[in-house]
Order: sequence, then structure tokens, then C-alpha cells
Amino acid sequence: MQLTVNREAVEVSEPQPTVRTLVAGRNMPDKAMVVAVNGVVVSREEWDKRPVSEGDEVEIVHAVAGGGGEDRLEIAGVSFASRLFTGTGKYGDHDAMNAALDASGTELVTVAVRYMESGEGRSILEDLDLGKYRLLPNTAGATTAEQAIRMARLAREATGTNWLKLEVIGDMKTLWPDTEATVAATRVLVDEGFVVLPYTSPDLVAAIRLEEAGAATVMPLASPIGSGQGMPDWSSVLRIIERIESVPVVVDAGIGVPSDAARAMELGADAVLVNTAIARADDPVKMARAMKLGTEAGRLSYLAGRMPVSAYAVASSPTQGVPA
Repeated sequence: MQLTVNREAVEVSEPQPTVRTLVAGRNMPDKAMVVAVNGVVVSREEWDKRPVSEGDEVEIVHAVAGGGGEDRLEIAGVSFASRLFTGTGKYGDHDAMNAALDASGTELVTVAVRYMESGEGRSILEDLDLGKYRLLPNTAGATTAEQAIRMARLAREATGTNWLKLEVIGDMKTLWPDTEATVAATRVLVDEGFVVLPYTSPDLVAAIRLEEAGAATVMPLASPIGSGQGMPDWSSVLRIIERIESVPVVVDAGIGVPSDAARAMELGADAVLVNTAIARADDPVKMARAMKLGTEAGRLSYLAGRMPVSAYAVASSPTQGVPA
């Protein structure tokens, strides 16, 4: 049977191939993959049922940004070379902040929205190079969907961007997100034209609901905000990474050291967001560079594919012909 796959003629020996077997036979990673047959997208749920016939034109697209073979991340049509996102809070001053941001290589930075006080000094926007960084205002401090939506609208006017890190806190001691309110706010804000990157718990169902609500990413916490505990519940984060396919998964909150960032990326996360671990380090600039390297190392490890895990030792040298 002859098909056209991505504009190339392909001979298929299988007598009754399906989309599933065709994809499997081409040995491609299927995360975020989109398949169309004769111009019609085939949903993932139909891959096992949808047959492929003689002469069909099949398009297989992996939903990542291209460009010179570089491994880039795409969110809402915007391409990023760096998979390390950073915050701007908790630094001693704006000079320290800018030095750390530069060392991190980040291209996306969060900023908070707060009431201005009488006699307040320079705005952070005056000290950020907006030619280098895309702003990601957040709704940190919001405790209801309504409050977060109001803050989002103010943030858009203040910063000129419709990108938003959505936070709705349900418990002030742990800063654990209110997932129900977060999903509700996401629906409203997406309808209003926002690009919503929601902070959420490592709960699979909450992540699915956010994906369905139109979020541009899903951002599960590694551990409580600012705690530096790393990722104790990595299996829950992994379930989200494996299940969420249409948008990137960004691990947010709780990362304490570069090995935490590397661990998240090794699991297959698309990016990490780090603030406190850099800003509160003894040397923020060195830590920012370390986080950059940890993120890059984890991503390379994921792309390389780890060796199989064995319950027993596997000799590296030949076991035959050992001198007596």
C-alpha cells in the first residue's frame, strides 16, 4: 500500500493500517502530535479506529516550534529559546535583579500587580529591558476568581500585555491554589482574550480541566511557593506531564536548587519557573546561571532518553574471555 506521509511517498506493508499503527511504525514520540488524513485532523481517541487506505495523504505534525533544528518552546504562538522562566521579586534591588535575570538567560519574567503608595519610587517596568523579556503579570494574592479577574484586567492596562500568570490562592498558610476558582477564572479570562498560564496543584483532574478551559499552559507546583522543598511528589507531576498534550507543562513553585529544575525537565516538563531560589541565594547571579545549566541539562537528558533501569548489575565490560 502506498501513502503520502508529510509530502513523501511511503510504502506500507501492513494490510490494514490504522493511524495508531502508522505512527508507531515511524518511531516518533507522540506527545503533542497532531495527525491529519486527507486534510482532516484525527483526534487521538480515534487513532485506533481510523483506517489508513491506499493513496491517503497523511500529515504528522509535532506541536513544538521549529527553526534551524533548535529545540524551542512555543506558547500561544510565541517561541522561546530558554525553558527557564523567572520572577522579579525578593531581590535586594533592581540592579541585583537585572544581573540575575541576565545570567539566567530567561526570556519570560513575572511581575506582580499592587496598589501604588504615595511617594513610591521607580516602577519595576522602568528597570526591565522590555526588548529582552516578555512580561508575565501575575495575580499573586488573589483569593477568589473575581479578585483574580479584576487584577488581570488591571494588569493588562498597566503592562500592555494580555499574557497572565493566574494565581488564585485557597489556603494562605501553604499558598495552595484553589483549583475550582482557578478553572472558573481561566474560562472567563480566555474568553476576554488573555493568554492564561495558570498556577495549579499537582492534581491531574485540575490540570485536565484547565487544558479544557483554554489555558495556554498548565503550571503545577513542585512544592509550596518559596519553600525550596524541591519536588517530593514527582509522580503526580509526571502524571500531568504524560496526560496534558495540547499545551506545555511548566513546573512552578518550590524549586530550590538546580537539580530540582533538572529533575523536572528530565521528567518531560516543557519549562520551569523559578524565583525565590535565585533571588534568596547568597549569590543570585551564580544561582541564576546554575539554574540555567540545570534546566538545560535536564532537557538534554529527556531528549537523549535515559538508559533502562535494571534490578541487577549489568556489566559494562565483556563477561567472556576474562583471563584466568
